[in-house]
Order: sequence, then structure tokens, then C-alpha cells
Amino acid sequence: MTSPAEQSSTSRRTVLRAAGGALGAGLAFGGGMRPFAAAAAVRRPKASTVHQVPEARAVTLRYPTPADEAKIIEQGLPLGNGRIGALATGGPASDVLYLTDATLWTGGLNDALQDDGQFPYDTTQFGSFTLLAKATVSLPDHTASAVTGYTRTLDLSNGLSTVSYDHEGVTYRRESYASHPDDVIVVRLTQSGGGRYTGSLTLAGWHGETPAADATTIALAAALPNQLKYAAAVTAVSTTGNITAAGSTLTFTDCEDVTLVLSGGTDYTPDDATAFKDPSVDPRAVATGRVRAAAAVGAAGLLRTHLADYQALFGRMTVDLGPSSDAQRSLDTGARLTALGAPNAPADPELEAAYLQFGRYLMISGSRDSVPLNLQGLWIDRTDPDWMGDYHTDINVQMNYWLAERAGLPDCFDAFLDYCVAQIPSWTRTTQKVFNDPRNGFRNSSGKVAGWTTAISTNIYGGMGWWWHPAGNAWLCNSLWQHYEFTQDRAVLKKIYPLLKGACEFWEARLITTTVTDPVTGASREVLIDDSDWSPEQGPTDAKGITYAQELVRDLFVSYRAAAAALARDTGYAKTIAALQARLYLPQVSPTTGRLEEWMSPDDLGETTHRHLSPLIGLFPGDRITPADSPAELLTGVTNLLTSRGMESYGWACAWRAACWARLKDGEKAYQLIRTNLKPSLNTSNGTSPNLFDMYDLGSRATLQIDANFGTPTAMLEMLLYSRPGVVELLPALPAAWAASGRVTGIGARGGITVDLAWRDGKVTEATLHSAGGATTEVRAGAWKRTVRLKPGRAVTLRP
Repeated sequence: MTSPAEQSSTSRRTVLRAAGGALGAGLAFGGGMRPFAAAAAVRRPKASTVHQVPEARAVTLRYPTPADEAKIIEQGLPLGNGRIGALATGGPASDVLYLTDATLWTGGLNDALQDDGQFPYDTTQFGSFTLLAKATVSLPDHTASAVTGYTRTLDLSNGLSTVSYDHEGVTYRRESYASHPDDVIVVRLTQSGGGRYTGSLTLAGWHGETPAADATTIALAAALPNQLKYAAAVTAVSTTGNITAAGSTLTFTDCEDVTLVLSGGTDYTPDDATAFKDPSVDPRAVATGRVRAAAAVGAAGLLRTHLADYQALFGRMTVDLGPSSDAQRSLDTGARLTALGAPNAPADPELEAAYLQFGRYLMISGSRDSVPLNLQGLWIDRTDPDWMGDYHTDINVQMNYWLAERAGLPDCFDAFLDYCVAQIPSWTRTTQKVFNDPRNGFRNSSGKVAGWTTAISTNIYGGMGWWWHPAGNAWLCNSLWQHYEFTQDRAVLKKIYPLLKGACEFWEARLITTTVTDPVTGASREVLIDDSDWSPEQGPTDAKGITYAQELVRDLFVSYRAAAAALARDTGYAKTIAALQARLYLPQVSPTTGRLEEWMSPDDLGETTHRHLSPLIGLFPGDRITPADSPAELLTGVTNLLTSRGMESYGWACAWRAACWARLKDGEKAYQLIRTNLKPSLNTSNGTSPNLFDMYDLGSRATLQIDANFGTPTAMLEMLLYSRPGVVELLPALPAAWAASGRVTGIGARGGITVDLAWRDGKVTEATLHSAGGATTEVRAGAWKRTVRLKPGRAVTLRP
């Protein structure tokens, strides 16, 4: 597994030195949600400007057999354009695709509290993400016993899934992809050797719909109980043979090639004022028009447009963690995972690099111009996914987006940013209406309420589910603010400013005063602390001053003050927040346990090995605690707490642990956790499935929880580069497994900087820093440091 030609990015939507970069800049990839009805003219690239990354240089996952439909979540290959997605089995005789649209959600606002003061959390009121349609490509003569040389691949460099096999002396090839510019999924059937295709495509619904034929198009359409309208459609074209349609089935006969085009969508719109639906949209008409328009372009034009768009994103980063052995390269991806998971198995650097790139592929495929990646991303295997496929605001949705900027994909963060902006009116109304309900044990004892916060779970209709999450607003703001720190985009700053201020207003009303005594001097002082709360997702529910909230509120106040200063707004209110920040209680190391306190108590009030790392949020993703700047006693307490949590847990929990160990500059422990997540998922166990999805052990079965697919690559990049405002640190936690040699290009760093980095024998040999807008930063590599001033659009190369 090798990487494509060297490419990198320097800022949002700016691609430098990228093959096809000038072309890619002309295609739309980001900048706000694209409702299903808003089809725009597609700019078609010239054939001479688009080049598919050759197979020998592409990052490719390989499989010798089709996926079993019963295990499609573990074996199916994911496709997506950021809005619509598919899981495909790749069977020669029966290729099944489970289709999704990111906005196909049941439920609604869900703003009434239950008797316990918390929100309903069910598929009826809160709602659920659900499946759109099922498409089955049938070639009855191509049974498993009749074909030889079968290979199934996912080409990450080109955004293509392929199937190839021989049947009666003819080589048949199937190429599938999800095009963002054309907003369709394409399945292209070709052959070499004089063969013909005779078969069908059947479209089926999951919610009682009845598909119908119109000319050579099949479509289904309906509305959910919440009145969200949706539709799916498919058509086909061929240069030879015949194509007919009847009922739910397209039939193609005696065709040398077939191009199948699928699409679908809903009338969802990101507008609280219209209850998040646009009644003027006819999803059936849109879906039908979209597949017909794409089919009219032809297979070659569709593929060129897809490649130009996709490569402009994926090509921003290359990853080389060192060479794997010939024996490792000879194995298919599933077998490589099994070998890597064996006791005392050697590293497989190329597979590990491919896993990182798979995370980037999922980000591009799952987060563009629609709602954000949920707990399962775009890919589910049932109409009622676990946890409703929701947005968990106490780690999971944030972890989904840690990777975007670091991996050269800040554009893909837009779906998350725009979601927060669209939801804030509903979140604000609900907070001010019912947060202080006397049944809510987390209510403000001051009796005041202002601004906004969230529940632990949120949906796409401004609705909340499960328990209130007072510090959820601060953590969402942490993600939004760090996105600005990476991009330095003032348009982003203006969009997030109201969210930052509203969250500050909530905490101004919530914080309470208590007195603490300095254990050394005996002096007493008044401090501000969080009201009744719990440390997600454990401990007493009426604890005050939990470390998680104290760290996040401090981070929020620091971010808000910087935003107000940068925009020259609300000087008086910024001073108010500064005064509150000065009085905030900051967590201490427990004299009883020797660990950083999780609660405002020297005692451990929960599970020592709990999956959440809530009290370490100031270490990662926060920046208050750093080995370079924090007192030794605090660092010891942090290290002790992290050690006590252990090295085994769910995938997302191991990813968070790995990132924390990287921040503490322990590359070996971080790498151990990377390897833990890469262990094969066997008999429902936590681990990685053959298609590289992270599996979460439910006991009776395993389910996809996709956050680890983003969190683990984030930890890998943190091991190679750590940035905070004014500092870029190279190779802070390089493990021995990658130390011999390596090179990564296009790593995003805060300050609007992109870094290309090479090393040998554990030492940096060269680093090139790029900046689109200009920046000044200190670059560190071990004991070496240097201040670098970058001019706009220029680069500086360092050789420590």
C-alpha cells in the first residue's frame, strides 16, 4: 500500500501543488449545506486535466471474496458523497447496496421533559436516522461457482470501489463511486473479451414504499410519520443492448456495458423557522431528474468529474510510516488485520498508514454539504440503528471532527459548523424554556437561565434526547473555536461568535460560589464552580465543580475573549467573562489517590477504569495542560489518572487514550492503543472489522460506532505533530515502530499552517511549513527550536 503523488493543502479550500488543484478549485466542495432541491450546474473537467492514480501507487484495500449481506456492516465497502451513502456487498451474481441519506430522520423537536426532568430518548419522539432504500444488481449467470479470479477493492486514492472476476473466458469489471458534483452513486459494468451483460437492478424500500417505473427510471417516494418527504431513484444506460423498466425493476439485456445511476434525498432544510422542512421540494422529481441528468453525461464524463473533485481533497495528504514486508503486502486486507492482531506480531506500517487514510476517505465520503457525521456516519445496516444514530455531545460527535483540520480536510468540518448554527435557535428556546424545570436535577440553583446548552443526544430537528448536558455547549464551542484556530478564517469566527457568547451567558447564570482552602497555606478563597452535574457518564449526578465542566468552561471563556477581541465586539461583556474566568476553580491533584481529581473531591466517586476520560479534557483536546508548561505535580496527577484508566476499552475510548498519551509524549503507549484498535473484531468483540470499520461490542452482536475511525487517525497525527497557538512541535511521540523512516505531507497545524514532515532514525530530517495567510510560530523538534515567520502564500523549509 503506497501513497499517491505528493500533494498538500495550506488553507481552507486552497490546494497547492496538487495534481488537478486548479481544476478542483473550480468545483464546489464546502461552504454550507446543499439542500437536495438545490441542484447546481456541474463544471466538467477536460479529459487531459484528470489522471487516475495508477493501481501501483494507489492506497487500496483488497478482499478475495464478496461481503455477506448478513454482515454488511462489517464486510460491505462504504461509498458516499457527504450526503448520500451506500454499503455494497460486491457479489458477482447479486450486488446489494444499502442506501442512505444523511437527513432521513424520524422524530422531531422533542422539547418536553419527562417526569425525571430529562428528555424522551426513543425512536418516536426523539427519532432516529434510518435507511433510504435497497438496490440489488442481479446477474443470474455469474454465480460464485461459475466465476474465478474474484477480487474486490476499495481504492482510497481515487474514491472507487471495484469488483473484478472471470466468467466463461471474459473478464468482468464493476466500478462504483459516489459523485459529489453530480450528487449520485454510479455503478459501472464493463467487460473485456466480448462478453455481454444480462441482468437487472431492483429498487426496494425499507418503510413500506411501492417503487414505480417511468420510462427507464425506477423511483420510490413517501413521507415519514413526521411528514419528512423522501425519495430514491435509479436509471441505467448502455451503448448496446436493451434496457426496460417495470415496477421496481430495471432490466438490461445483451449489453456490452451498463451504467447504473442512483440518487435520493429528502425535503429537509437547515432552517428552524420552517421546522427543518421545505414543502416546496418534491424529492421524487428531484431524484428522478438528477439520475437522468447524470446518465445523460455518460460514464467517462461522470468519472472524470468525480476524480477531479475527490482527488482535490484526498490528495492533500500523503502518509508514509515506513515499509511493510513483502509477506505482509501479499495478504489481503482482512488477512493483514488478522496477522497484525496476533500476539507479538510486528508492525505493518503500510496497513497502519492505510487505516489513517481510510479515516480521511470516510471524512470526505461522509461530511460534505449536509448534516454532520453521526454515531454511524452515513452507513447503517438496519432501519433502527443503535443509539438512534444520533449526535452524542459528550465525546462522539466531537471526536468525529478531530481529524478534519489535522488531515487537511477543514472543508469537511463545515457540515458540523453549519449544523450547530442551524440548531442554535431551537437549543436556545428549549434551554430557556425548560432547563430550570424543578424536575431537572441539573437545573441552575441560582434560578437564572440564559443562553443555550444541549442534552447528551441531539437530532437534526433542534431536538434533544436523554439527559441534559450542561457542559455540552462548552465542548461544542471547543470544537468550533479550534476549527477557527486551524483555519484562521474570519468568516468562521463571525459564524461561531454567537454560539460562543450564548454559551458564556449560560455559564454566567449557572456558576455558583463556594469557598476552598489552600492545602499548603491554609488560606481560604471564594471560587466559581459548576452546579449539580455528573462526570460523563458516571459518578453522582449531583456533584458540584466536576473537573470536566471546570476545564471546559475555562476553555470557553478563553476562546470567547479571544473571539471578542479579534472581532472588536462586546468589550464590556468580555471583561465580565474575564472576571468570571479569574474566579474559576481549577482542578487539583488528589492527596488520597495521587491522581487528578475527577470530582471536586480527593476521593474517587466512580469507576477508576471508566471508558470516558472526562477529567483529562484539559490535556486533550484542550491545551491547558502540557508537558512543557504545567507543574510537575499536575503532570504526575494527570499521568496517574490516565494510567489508572487502563489500555483496553471501546475503540473511541482507546483513541482518546492514545491522543492523551501522545500529548504526554509517550509514543509507545499511544502506539499500543492504536494497535489495540486495529485488532480484528471477533465474535462481536471490540476491534476493527475486515472493511476497517470500528466495531463496538454490544454483547449479542457488534455494531459500527464510527468515532474511533476518526479518533484513531487523529491520535496517529498527534504522535507526529502537535500544534497549539504559537507552537508547532514535530515528532512529539514517535513510536519505535515508525521511527526508522517516514514522511507525511499536508498535516494541518493551528495558525493556518500546513506541514510536510520527514524523518529518519527517529529524528526530523526536514520540515516544510506552508501558510496561505501568513503566520509566525515557534517550531520545536526535541530540544531544538526556532521561530519561523511565514509570508502569505509562501513556505519555509527547516532541517533541524
